[in-house]
Amino acid sequence: YVDGFRFDLATILARGPHGFDRHCGFLQACGQDPLLRTVKLIAEPWDCELGSHHVGNFPPGWAEWNDKFRDTARDFWRGHATAGDMAARLAGSAEAFAHQGRRPWASVNFVTAHDGFTLNDWASYNGKHNEANGEGNRDGGTHDRSWNCGAEGPVDDPAINELRARQRRNMLVTLLLARGTPMLLAGDEFARTQQGNNNAYCQDNEISWVDWKTDAAGAALLRFTRKLIGLRREFPVLGCGRFLTGVGDVAWFNPGGAPMAAADWRKHCFGMRLTGLGPALLLILNGYQHEVPFTLPGQAGWRLLLDTANPEAEDENLPASYARPLAPRSVLLLQQVADFGE
Repeated sequence: YVDGFRFDLATILARGPHGFDRHCGFLQACGQDPLLRTVKLIAEPWDCELGSHHVGNFPPGWAEWNDKFRDTARDFWRGHATAGDMAARLAGSAEAFAHQGRRPWASVNFVTAHDGFTLNDWASYNGKHNEANGEGNRDGGTHDRSWNCGAEGPVDDPAINELRARQRRNMLVTLLLARGTPMLLAGDEFARTQQGNNNAYCQDNEISWVDWKTDAAGAALLRFTRKLIGLRREFPVLGCGRFLTGVGDVAWFNPGGAPMAAADWRKHCFGMRLTGLGPALLLILNGYQHEVPFTLPGQAGWRLLLDTANPEAEDENLPASYARPLAPRSVLLLQQVADFGE
């Protein structure tokens, strides 16, 4: 049984005399066909021609790879993108997809794909290492937006390896708890490496193969990934099928526990409270390389569900107005519960 189709370089299919045309015959035919209109249609919304980048411009019924999500997530966790940038991606990229009755599922969120670095290599290499491809390391992309956390490639330094592991967890949280359709590259759930090769299509060997046997670090990341998937299933508010409007569904907070001011959106630490279906959740992201004290908003108590700086921690109850120091480059997820007092 075929669930659907993903079209590589899909804007080619809608290119007319005057450029991209969402009303072209091919796209209309897909929407009218009694079989195709019932299956998943996914576009890679760009091709090799200048001006061919059209994320969000495909018609209703199509989902699209959202490279804006990938780039923002990578930039935020290496200290470049701001709270405002990241908030737009977590909320479903409405500026690109909220038109013509489209829903957040149309945004296929991803942080890695078959092209470019794996998740492990994104946190382990500053540049591509494609020497084995035989093209003098000239092939492959040059915009992986990666950061090696202090050293290039595999190291024995515990501090660097811990930071890399935290960065991988941060990216998985960003991917799996954001509004939209998450796409996970095979092997990222247990830190598969391609040894820094970001264009491994020509390697039929250990560089490109997926070895499903995991070491201790890989097994730990797999447990964490399963926990994230479980949380997405458990809390309907994480997978709600509409864009966030800010009217009874989302609120944004600065580290002082107050609503975000204009200047706060240009910083790198913020909280996102989701309400609506089921209990309220609070997602807090610290993109800084230093600790940030964060005061939990509101008068209710909170239960800590997840901490990327301490992934094996058990659930913990926190009182209202609790000021918790956020570890450098880390994420917390909390569930609102009854007041536990001061």
